[in-house]
Amino acid sequence: MIVTKAHSLLRPVVLFGTVPWRVTHKLASFQEASRLPEKKLQDLLFPLAALEGELVRGAGDINLQLFRPSAEDIARAEKLFTPSPKHKIDYFSSAVRMDHVPLISQPEVCFLGRSNVGKSSLIRALFSLAPSVEVRVSKTPGHTKKMNFFTVGRAFTLVDMPGYGYRAPTDFVDMVESYLETRKNLVRTFLLVDGSVGIQEADRVAMEMSDEFGLPFVIVLTKIDKGRKGVLLTNLLQVQEVIKRHTACCYPQPFLVSSQGSICFAVSSPT
Repeated sequence: MIVTKAHSLLRPVVLFGTVPWRVTHKLASFQEASRLPEKKLQDLLFPLAALEGELVRGAGDINLQLFRPSAEDIARAEKLFTPSPKHKIDYFSSAVRMDHVPLISQPEVCFLGRSNVGKSSLIRALFSLAPSVEVRVSKTPGHTKKMNFFTVGRAFTLVDMPGYGYRAPTDFVDMVESYLETRKNLVRTFLLVDGSVGIQEADRVAMEMSDEFGLPFVIVLTKIDKGRKGVLLTNLLQVQEVIKRHTACCYPQPFLVSSQGSICFAVSSPT
């Protein structure tokens, strides 16, 4: 049973809050980044493009190809994370049990992963154009004990889950498992995996839980700029193999992000 296995493997790091203001990086906006020389822009958006040949050759029968969103696609996505008077992005509330979670009817997505996998960096990057909202990285693994809810206008709610693994609270499994199983408006889970080490046993348990509950999920490979490229390619191929042969509800594209949380590209496995 997944529940029994989960208790032995999942042990839950992110501080949340609203701050008066923080400086937005000059390249946080795609509009600003698009002013870079073409080569620098392509290196920023697709830092591993030069390794595409090795990736394809090592894929065997998995049939991988790099996914390259158009400038229009990126601009449209950026607009979703750009606040305005009619589209407010803000921290909403936190909860440690399901009877404490906010009653929000709009679609919900959650971010889940091991402690120090880069989850907070990614969420902070997503909110980089909303400087009044801050997600800070804790230097102490296992510091966060709650589910943190952020509203992205009326479009959806983003839920930042505590990291599993080192120094997780004793009720972590009950909290997360109950949320995944019973949250009716949860439409997608983003499962973060450390690209420098690949899929770990606890990550497999999280995938099995998602499959057991019939929840669509996406694997996000983080820290792609850490370590040797050969190790990253090996781990990426491992992820794609797991997705294709050992999951039922996983989206076929693993998304890749740098250690700074910037989304670089995804890998597509066309059918």
